[in-house]
Amino acid sequence: MSATTVQELELCKDGYPQFQLGKSRFDMSTFTGRYRHFLDHVDPRTLFTRQATLDEAVQLLENFKNGELQPGTTNKQLWQAQKIKQAILHPDTGEKVFIPFRMSGFVPFGAPIITGVLNHNLSLMGTVFWQWMAQSHMAGVNYANRNASKPASTSQFLLGYVGAVTTACAIAVGLRFVVDKAKNFSPATRTLVQRLVPFPAVATAGVCNVVLMRLSELGKGIEVEDQNGSVVGTSKIAAKRALKETALTRAILPAPILIIPPIVMSIVEKTNFMRRRPGLSLPVQGVVVTLSFAFALPLAISLFPQFSKVELTALEEEIQLATSETHLYYNKGL
Repeated sequence: MSATTVQELELCKDGYPQFQLGKSRFDMSTFTGRYRHFLDHVDPRTLFTRQATLDEAVQLLENFKNGELQPGTTNKQLWQAQKIKQAILHPDTGEKVFIPFRMSGFVPFGAPIITGVLNHNLSLMGTVFWQWMAQSHMAGVNYANRNASKPASTSQFLLGYVGAVTTACAIAVGLRFVVDKAKNFSPATRTLVQRLVPFPAVATAGVCNVVLMRLSELGKGIEVEDQNGSVVGTSKIAAKRALKETALTRAILPAPILIIPPIVMSIVEKTNFMRRRPGLSLPVQGVVVTLSFAFALPLAISLFPQFSKVELTALEEEIQLATSETHLYYNKGL
């Protein structure tokens, strides 16, 4: 059978956009496009992919790259193959990412942990344990999905991990102590405030983690690219902006999964159904957390584009002299 060229593939009418290797099939310049992209990215169904299916997906993409596609290959098949590969294999090392640390495993493995974090009846040790679990899981996700194109500093990773765990536990324990000592709260208000305590703890820990792990970028700088993706230079100014933007993102990311469930549960538990069945509180909270994770988390991630735009005149003089572009772009990180 003769091979199919990329140009011939444009004739496929399967309702999918023209396949582009390494690109998203959604418009990443719009919020809706980014939301659909990340919603697709965290699809837990890819966790059940068989090795044979993964091998077929990798081979299909290799055939596309070499212009050796078989007649009848559709854009849908190519996009699905890329989704499977990106969900399972690390883009730099080509090795399988440990299942609990895959982005597609973030919801099923993270939801039970967050359910534990949001339990307002925890003891002191319980609070510390679940905050440690939450930060450990996040650290694992961060490390497993890191940029591995250059050697990573183990000490920098450990510094970020220890800083995040310490910060989360200290804030969670401190705030719970303050709430417990407060005398002006009604029982319902006290319960709601106790449930909201994990948000500032996790949000602050996330900021602490990213700042400690990426401090070296401030001294070395990060790459800035033109609109065609060509690297123009390395900028410390862009690194400073990227760190600020990523820190802000990390502060916002936990909001949907740590604020929505407590508010929902404070309403649900007042219903006659739940009052008669208090034992269902934890399972119902688990469902609410999972739904928030599955739909609200991609929403929070989609607020900011992955690549930020910066005016050339705001960057270092040597970079301004290296290009005639008016704007450059940098990867702010997630």
